[in-house]
Amino acid sequence: MKLSLGEKSFQLINYVFLIAASATMVMPLLHLLAMSFSSPIAADSKEVFLLPVEFTTASWVHILQNKGLWKSFGITVYITVLGTLLSMLFSILTAFPLSRKEFLIRKPVMFAIVLTMIFNAPMIPFFLTVRELGMMNSLWALIIPGLIGTFNMVIIRTFFMGIPKELDDSARIDGCHDFRILFQIYLPLSKPVMATVSLFYAVGYWNTFSRAVLFLRDPELWPLQMKLRAYLISPEELAQVNMFLGDYDFNTTTLKAATIIFATVPIVLVYPYLQKFFVKGAMLGSLKE
Repeated sequence: MKLSLGEKSFQLINYVFLIAASATMVMPLLHLLAMSFSSPIAADSKEVFLLPVEFTTASWVHILQNKGLWKSFGITVYITVLGTLLSMLFSILTAFPLSRKEFLIRKPVMFAIVLTMIFNAPMIPFFLTVRELGMMNSLWALIIPGLIGTFNMVIIRTFFMGIPKELDDSARIDGCHDFRILFQIYLPLSKPVMATVSLFYAVGYWNTFSRAVLFLRDPELWPLQMKLRAYLISPEELAQVNMFLGDYDFNTTTLKAATIIFATVPIVLVYPYLQKFFVKGAMLGSLKE
């Protein structure tokens, strides 16, 4: 179909805007990546922009030998994988009955759940509750309090509501119970929205910071974001060498850049595998005819 001049102009403006928006997000990451592969003198003299100057891998070799960083990385992976699996399980088990008309009290329950999106728990009662439950200085404090994200659960519920009721009726005629209907009919039909919500949960767990600050006192339990904060505040701890003695191909500036990339890239790499589901899942879960 031939586009009019107005439609072509609108598309052009859209493309320009989207390219500019993408550049503002990608360029800082590319700048840090270039810094991490540049020499200390070039990094400190502000010569680096998007390409490395005096290319060297010394900063990466150094941080990849940092056992503390790898331990925090493992903790973050553990929190992300376990937290995402548990969050998806409980979100699905909550969304399914709330999407069924047979569940007579679904409206008041849903109203109560939506209220939590408007009125968040105050920090002090939240902290005292977690402490009284015995989760202080435990990785469970980073998972259980945020186990079900209301927004994510609502997306799943809305998607379930769009699945034809006739599928339920046919399954029940064949003798299926609710759990079998959920796991053998609904979930296979829900791959786009499941991938989308899983990504939302995974990014949230990967970037866990505020709860770690509140509930973790032992540095041995710090996730990657907490370790990154400690290194940015005290870069000499990241260097683990006396920078005033010896000639090194890295310094605290290049080490900080490499560490930020190290903490960011893994979760970014997950997105391309879920991209084909992402837009479709978000739209299907947010609209209902």
